Amino acid sequence: MKAGILFSGGKDSSLAALMISRDYEAELNTFVFDGDRKIPSIEKAAEALGLPLIKRVFDEGLLEKVMEMMVNDGFPNSAINLVHRSAICSLSREYDVIGDGTRLNDRVPMLDYAEVQSIEAKYQCALVRPLLGYGRREVNRLAGKHFTVEYGETGTIENGDYENEIRTAFSVQGLDPYEIFPSHHEQSLVTGKALRS
Repeated sequence: MKAGILFSGGKDSSLAALMISRDYEAELNTFVFDGDRKIPSIEKAAEALGLPLIKRVFDEGLLEKVMEMMVNDGFPNSAINLVHRSAICSLSREYDVIGDGTRLNDRVPMLDYAEVQSIEAKYQCALVRPLLGYGRREVNRLAGKHFTVEYGETGTIENGDYENEIRTAFSVQGLDPYEIFPSHHEQSLVTGKALRS
């Protein structure tokens, strides 16, 4: 059975993909707002996992909608959850199993139990979130066991996190993304497989 996994190229989605791929035929899915965006670092991360990668484009107008939400709210949480829900719903139309790398202590993006039940009932699919029982420290340990990982502040790491393109869109419109997004938010990018000793 195929599983469509949301994939940013970071350690969380990579570790979730590794776990899910043991039981399903896993396909990695990276969503972008701009269909012309090149994603070589994400392609390299997918290659390190040895799994196929599909680049998908969000529906037109979603970027503008989430930017407006962020400006109105003054913070990104609800808008990022909307983006995440849109990606999951998009995959739910194509896959019976959708993989998500959200962790135990994640606040954003995170779907609550009622949202998960609603999506699973509506699309007759299963949302698999293998890291829900793992906190950040254990995810970091396991990721370090399996992958080489590059870390940096959002915007300096070319991964497929939703924030990258949204921050760029704010800057293009002359708006300061740091008024919406917290500073010093660390991101990760898998750069290869860890060498086993």
